[in-house]
Amino acid sequence: MINPKIISHIFSAASIQRWNDYPRMVELVELDKQAHKFIIAFFIAKLENDINYTHLIEAGIFEFLRRVVVTDIRPDVFRKALQKKAPEINAWVLSQLEPCLSDINQGNFFKKFQEYLADENMYKKERFILKAASYLSTRWEFSIVYQTSQFLSDIENVKRSVEEEMEDYYELIGVRKIAMNKKLAGVLDLSGRLRFQKRWTLTPRVPQTSVLGHMLSVAIFGYFYSLEVKACTKRLENNFFTALFHDLPEALTRDIISPVKYCVDELSEIICEYEISKIQDEILPNVPTNMQKEFSYLLGLYGDKKDEFANRIIKNNKIQIIDNPKDLENYNKNEDEAIDGTALKQCDKLAAFIEASLSISHGITSKELVNGKRDILKALKVVQGVDFKSLAENIDKEFELEKE
Repeated sequence: MINPKIISHIFSAASIQRWNDYPRMVELVELDKQAHKFIIAFFIAKLENDINYTHLIEAGIFEFLRRVVVTDIRPDVFRKALQKKAPEINAWVLSQLEPCLSDINQGNFFKKFQEYLADENMYKKERFILKAASYLSTRWEFSIVYQTSQFLSDIENVKRSVEEEMEDYYELIGVRKIAMNKKLAGVLDLSGRLRFQKRWTLTPRVPQTSVLGHMLSVAIFGYFYSLEVKACTKRLENNFFTALFHDLPEALTRDIISPVKYCVDELSEIICEYEISKIQDEILPNVPTNMQKEFSYLLGLYGDKKDEFANRIIKNNKIQIIDNPKDLENYNKNEDEAIDGTALKQCDKLAAFIEASLSISHGITSKELVNGKRDILKALKVVQGVDFKSLAENIDKEFELEKE
């Protein structure tokens, strides 16, 4: 499904500091910025016409991987460098990533990555939306940086430059709505706050990842899983965006760790009921009306229940739950609107396993991490031919080799 070597690249983004030449009240890292960027891009795209969401996902992943490789270059310097030395920079990026990507999807993923970097007109509208989303996520970060940097002599110039760039994207309806601080801005604000909620809060860990960054890692795993099982276009897109938003309600409820959630009978049901009410009261009203039904489906709402990891399809305009994940092979057409909930839950567990394993490989360990890693490994299994347990074990071995 995915080469273990690429995992280190993905999670290295949790250690890449942003705005590190300015004082910050909180850490701002690249993984969180990229996750926020994807969320913003989703909502901007939904207000436009003729958007190919598979292209949006792929372009976003390509840009993310390139950014991770060129981590030492400041974003503004990087943009200028690309204007003059794009072929050379892109060739170097590809040389660094080829060993990690060449065997994914029979080499087709890397081939498409090459094509994307070579042709600036490939996925042109989707690129523009991602560029706008990148700007808006950077602008959101700057509002934090500005609070602690007002004593610096150049900060007002930076602020003016950031604000002026907004005009470059006014042709996008979503950007105009966000600029006017409409309801949609509230959803993006809520999403951004998930970077302040840290995973594994009961134990020290390196790198420390947020709920926001975790959502993106699960979404990327969901994308590669979809490629592996040859999911149709809509199923692939649904899997990615379901994973991307799977922890969004935690912006309202906070991250409740599983041992607490399931320690008392019916506590999980009470939490679920509360999540549903908060989604209906504080999230959906701020989502554009024409996409509320679709967004509810991605969040896992059906009837009076919520389960983001339920296998589901839409038939005769009604949500149907599919108990056996293997049966989703029978609903691999765009009109089925299938979501591989069981597989996405495995992607979620895999991300948690990696978070624990990576920290342990860095020498930062605890009873919670060791026990958590062991318990997660026991829960990993094979879904539609994809062996998540073996994948986790291979990733663990890769971390050990890198440590040596």
